[in-house]
Amino acid sequence: MSGFPLLLDVTARRVLVVGGGAVAARRAARLAEAAAAVDVVAQEASPQLRALGIPITEREFVDRDVDGAWLVFACTDEPEVNEAVARAAEQRGVFCVRADNAAGGTARTPAVVEQDGITVAITGGDDPGRSTALRDAIALALEVGDLPARPTRPPSHGSVALVGGGPGDPDLITVRGRRLVAAADVIVVDRLAPRGLLSTLPNDVEVVDCGKSAHRHNLTQDEINAVLVDRAHAGKRVVRLKGGDPFVFGRGGEELLACVAANVPVTVVPGLSSVLAAPAAATIPLTHRGVAADFTVVSGHLDPGRAPDTELDWAGLAAGPKTLVLLMGMERLESICARLVAHGRDAATPAAVVHRATLPGQRIVRAPLSKLADAARTADVGAPAVVIIGHVVDVLPALE
Repeated sequence: MSGFPLLLDVTARRVLVVGGGAVAARRAARLAEAAAAVDVVAQEASPQLRALGIPITEREFVDRDVDGAWLVFACTDEPEVNEAVARAAEQRGVFCVRADNAAGGTARTPAVVEQDGITVAITGGDDPGRSTALRDAIALALEVGDLPARPTRPPSHGSVALVGGGPGDPDLITVRGRRLVAAADVIVVDRLAPRGLLSTLPNDVEVVDCGKSAHRHNLTQDEINAVLVDRAHAGKRVVRLKGGDPFVFGRGGEELLACVAANVPVTVVPGLSSVLAAPAAATIPLTHRGVAADFTVVSGHLDPGRAPDTELDWAGLAAGPKTLVLLMGMERLESICARLVAHGRDAATPAAVVHRATLPGQRIVRAPLSKLADAARTADVGAPAVVIIGHVVDVLPALE
């Protein structure tokens, strides 16, 4: 069939659905969502159809049922009834969609994708399976930001999204995070964020690099907050792209408070923290039945001006958690391991360093706790890395 595609406004307009089964229920539900004045004629209505709360006349179809309708759907299980519906609609100059035989009607119902204000309608002629397969593929591409669906008109107001980018591999960002990155006007990016996504952005997207590493800061936290607020006040869609999760050693809370104080709409998109991703990438379970039922996460990037023994509850860390996970601990790994042993942790406790988890060049160093720092130094493994201490390190076979 060749035809002229249209998107119909059926708001408050009478649309007739003939039939009481599953197909009729799906069509009636979609029409109700579009605010149509839906009337149903069916010899027997299904529970799904009744649950919609729309007017239902339970009897056989008669031609005059079409009177006053803008659009008709013939959805019964009886071809002769659907043919009669289509014929009555044709006589009255009303378009009709026939569920059992598309060629027998004067209109088609396309497979539809609706997302973020975009409506895509697909028709495969009289092959609905083909349309459905293509719709699903387009829907997936839109969801993950693989299609050029970035808005070109400026938004009504600026906004900030604090997006957790995951442990580094661009494939491990959430679907929502990927979609927000694809739609952004400004990206404020961390050093450990999935920077591979930046190469997919149009040239007019502003990228602000605020990468932080030990002893090096492109921007202070106050300057980062100011950039977020300034660009949002300029009417931009701003994405603060972070490694891991915004609220796990990511200062996302400070950035959110800055946005709220400046009356900037802000949203938080969780990300897969390296706390969870790095051990999994190294086939190390943080908990395992009969081995460890708890784990504790601490930052090893501590203030060197404070007395070592007051920085953390070393005795509690040494005796308490079955599994200990250290982030940002490579610079002080030797002293951390020594303090744990000095406060009672068994020097032979299995331990591991996972370097560049999930990224090309990922490396894993395993050694007893007292020898871990030496093993990492010998292997020339440094930051970024996650340290795992506990018997879970040896539970599963190493697959690296």
